[in-house]
Amino acid sequence: MENFIRKPNFWRDLMEVIMDKWKTLKSEYIHKSPFGNIRKDECKLPNGIEIDDYYVNEYSDWVNAVVITKEYEIVLVEQYRYAGNEFYLEVPAGKIEENETYEEAIIREVREETGFISKSKPILLGEFMVNPATQNNKVITFLLLDAFKEFEQDLDDTEILTIKLLNFNEMDHLIKSKQINTQLFTAHAYSMAKMYLMEKQVNI
Repeated sequence: MENFIRKPNFWRDLMEVIMDKWKTLKSEYIHKSPFGNIRKDECKLPNGIEIDDYYVNEYSDWVNAVVITKEYEIVLVEQYRYAGNEFYLEVPAGKIEENETYEEAIIREVREETGFISKSKPILLGEFMVNPATQNNKVITFLLLDAFKEFEQDLDDTEILTIKLLNFNEMDHLIKSKQINTQLFTAHAYSMAKMYLMEKQVNI
């Protein structure tokens, strides 16, 4: 056994067995809608265990952006979220439409939700899986600098958003005091933007 363990690549090969991907044995849709789909899969794990009802939520990719004005204010929107049954302060965000690039999508979403635009190119901060345990989509986070109000809001019939302009440096306090508590769309995006600005030595 000891000699076997000492074989070249033993631990690497062992980890590949342990960390192997699941196998999909069967897949069917139990719900489809313009918002997203729910898929039921039968899966086999590397250790041989089979799961006959693993549910996956399929969504299009999402985009969000930290939008900062020339006056160093961050542009947020406040809206009611039904599942959370509360009003939330968030960065502008939305799903990517068909044939849109990520950059085109965030420019459109920011313009529609807030009326703000920027002459500067959106800065890509990162791409992140939303919840890879049960969802298949990513959120792509941008930073828009030197933004200014140019249009009125152009909202969907189901959207009621209030624009909030806050000093960018107040965000830490708002997050710590739980006045902002949407991790995915706001707290994380802000952290990424703050890190980028510090690395580039941009004073706000």
